[in-house]
Amino acid sequence: MSPEHRASPEHTVSPEDPRTARTKARLRESLLAECADRPLGEVSVSAVARRAGVGRATFYLHYEDLPALAVDACADVVHAAVDALHAWQTEPGARAPVRPPAALAGFLADAAAHGALYRTLLLPGGGGPLGERLHRELRARARAERAAVGAPHADLVASAVAATFTGVLADWLHGSVPGSPAELADHVWPLLLALHRATSRPAGP
Repeated sequence: MSPEHRASPEHTVSPEDPRTARTKARLRESLLAECADRPLGEVSVSAVARRAGVGRATFYLHYEDLPALAVDACADVVHAAVDALHAWQTEPGARAPVRPPAALAGFLADAAAHGALYRTLLLPGGGGPLGERLHRELRARARAERAAVGAPHADLVASAVAATFTGVLADWLHGSVPGSPAELADHVWPLLLALHRATSRPAGP
């Protein structure tokens, strides 16, 4: 192989060091534990580092601040939300059920259990770093699914689905939308189905 075809060091992607991965995992778990009974604003870097068994200097090697760690810690909740909404897709071409998948209520129950942290990052209406990430990943999943089957208005419907679920979840966590996790799943599911079935064509005269 000629020199110009050899991979240069700056283009070589190295996997994350196992020790780094373990340290970051401990920091994420520590933050979630610290936020179990109090909001993120009342948690300190020292407390998180101490619970994780690392020093402050080690914390700052991996994260700029607590909000950066919090968003990383909440990455799993974003994946869990996307998976819960699509848990019924066990095979290609499957039709969405009338009733919500059980995984959706399970996800909502877990979100409520970590409500103190999620309310800090997911603001009313769906804003905040967690809201932005959730909206982005839900939209990408919905758009890809519609495009794959040739459904119309993939961009429009994907945005509507992502905005609806993110906004409803945020308002529910902040107390603006009443209901238990199971009740919310029952109420939001038909809304999402209706959006997926919409064609956005104007009604005739």
